[in-house]
Amino acid sequence: MPGTRKLGKTTDQRKAMHRQQVTDFLDNGRMETTVTRAKEIAPLAEKMITLGKKGDLAAYRQALAFITREEVAHKVFKELAPKYEGRNGGYTRITRIGPRRGDAAEMAVIELVEFISKK
Repeated sequence: MPGTRKLGKTTDQRKAMHRQQVTDFLDNGRMETTVTRAKEIAPLAEKMITLGKKGDLAAYRQALAFITREEVAHKVFKELAPKYEGRNGGYTRITRIGPRRGDAAEMAVIELVEFISKK
């Protein structure tokens, strides 16, 4: 697991939350969450896209072991990976958007970087 943030959860709860957030993020391409959670899921999402760029069966099975929905894994391998074929990392962007109204937690938007290859 990247980082050392515990986020007030036990290990199994934290891993389940990371898996679900990465799955939802890859499905939608954009997510609004706290800054610390965004910093935790960015490297995990980038690893899934990198697995998609490999494109072999072993990489697909590794992605399926982490991503919770098969259609999202399919989307990563068939749509997102070819889009970032000419880019070596840096597929995500985190933008801070200010404090949340209820508890003043620092919020951020994590999104996939738009990339147009220059072929």
